[in-house]
Amino acid sequence: MNTHLTPEQLEALRRLDACTLANAIESFQTRLRNEGFADGSIRCLFPQLPPIVGYAVTIKIRGSSPPFAGENYLDRTDWWDYVVSVPAPRVAVVQDLATRPGVASLLGAVHVNILHALGCVGAVTNGAVRDIPAAEELGFQLFAGSVSVSHAYAHIVDAGAPVEIGGLKIQSGDLIHGDQHGVQSIPDDIAGQIPPVAEKIAAEAKALIELCQSSGFSLEKLRAALAKNRA
Repeated sequence: MNTHLTPEQLEALRRLDACTLANAIESFQTRLRNEGFADGSIRCLFPQLPPIVGYAVTIKIRGSSPPFAGENYLDRTDWWDYVVSVPAPRVAVVQDLATRPGVASLLGAVHVNILHALGCVGAVTNGAVRDIPAAEELGFQLFAGSVSVSHAYAHIVDAGAPVEIGGLKIQSGDLIHGDQHGVQSIPDDIAGQIPPVAEKIAAEAKALIELCQSSGFSLEKLRAALAKNRA
């Protein structure tokens, strides 16, 4: 778990769009380019909201069948203590272990407000969410595999264990970034170095786009600009 980033460093990461962040992470060559992000099965519900950054609080649930103990999805509350043990800001990462993920939704108006009160800025799940207006009103970002009308038998199975959402493996305390493009993890060992690298990459991309849109565009100028960026 990276607990050494300052609020300023976290804010610098939060200001990055997901694509620029991914490009910057690639430049460090700390992981394969096809790793570190959730696939297209996990969709952003509020693309108009700004990016979020936070430390993962990992939760496992089931909901398509009744729990072995307890009758209500609020019967178990001990996992709230785990949530607040992880540094803020936090992102709830909820893996639905059901055979049919998304039949039940833990993340409705009640739990969204609970998680928001516990310092979470958003939630990610391979399962379902519901009560969409309640989350949007809070500015609480949601990334989900589906939307459901019911909490059905949603119940907590585990908290704090590793999870996998849309092919992205996440451990408790991992630094998570998300925006309209999707969700990715930020490697601890380079997190503080990313913003200036991302700024340079974004500036180079902006210059190339401006060239392509200019009246003086030519293949020779484009090749020269690309060669300059690689130098």
